[in-house]
Amino acid sequence: MKIKRLIAGVLAAATCAAAMAGCSNSSGGKLIMATEPGFAPYEYTSGNDVVGIDVDIANEIAKELGMELEIQTMDFDGALLAVQQGKVDFAAAGISVTPERQEVMDFSIEYATSKQVIVVNKDNTTITGPDDLKDKMIAVQMSTVADFYVKDDLGIDPSRYTKYVQAAEDLKSNKVDCIIMDELPAKEMVKANDTLKIVEKEVFTDKYALAFKKGNTELEEKVNKVLQKLIDDGKIAEFTINHTTGADDSAESNAD
Repeated sequence: MKIKRLIAGVLAAATCAAAMAGCSNSSGGKLIMATEPGFAPYEYTSGNDVVGIDVDIANEIAKELGMELEIQTMDFDGALLAVQQGKVDFAAAGISVTPERQEVMDFSIEYATSKQVIVVNKDNTTITGPDDLKDKMIAVQMSTVADFYVKDDLGIDPSRYTKYVQAAEDLKSNKVDCIIMDELPAKEMVKANDTLKIVEKEVFTDKYALAFKKGNTELEEKVNKVLQKLIDDGKIAEFTINHTTGADDSAESNAD
């Protein structure tokens, strides 16, 4: 029996290593994070590195758990799928908590609040808020809350993009009328594109959390303790200030 249990343990460890996630412990090993690095200031590229608010948070979590953070970059859809399949330990990409997502993945405590806003060309005078969106060509990032809002609440089939930088180019060339996206990334987009602006009236407010594979409560509980401490100590607010005042203006602004 002891030999059988030993063999079973070895096989389980090998399976865990192959999956690269779901079997992380709090002492040593890698903590694997999936993200889409086109969502400044939460995650963006600086040189060859992925940086941002979520990366700072993830580094603090890894340090507290005595682990090495590994970041895997992919499209936003891919990040959500990777965490559902247990290929990564968690996903962080400005992920909004929705009832639909809660059916297929678990979430940490919420650590940030974001407004959904409308970005238009500066010479646009016809879109001043959500009431003006009927019959408009609206750009969104695929599978974000903005995507669901436009389709389900407005009854409009939006123009879907994997990265916001692509949507910005189409907006500037008038292939779409506006973009609905999160406020902080929208500010970074407008900073990098002086022909764009954010309209005054917001669309709605949502909150961000880290996403885990359904049932991975052990890791979730450990992460929640670190997140709560970061919130209580004002560290997340500090990270936000650092990346909204010091982020590279050339950073690509693209998730949610």
